[in-house]
Amino acid sequence: MIKNFIEKVGAMNCLLLLVVVSIIIVSEYLFLSGKKLDAIFVAFWAPTILGFMNYLKYKK
Repeated sequence: MIKNFIEKVGAMNCLLLLVVVSIIIVSEYLFLSGKKLDAIFVAFWAPTILGFMNYLKYKK
C-alpha cells in the first residue's frame, strides 16, 4: 500500500509531505507550550512548501 503510494506520488513528494507533517507537529507543540507567535510563524511554512510543490508540478 505504501509502496504503491510512493510510486504514484513520487519519492521526493513523499519526503516533502513528511516534512510538512513534521512542521505541523512542531507548530502544534510550540502552540501548546505557550509560544504562540513562534507556532504561527512555523505553521506558515507548511502551506508554503505545499504551494512550492504545486508550482513545480505544474511548471511543465
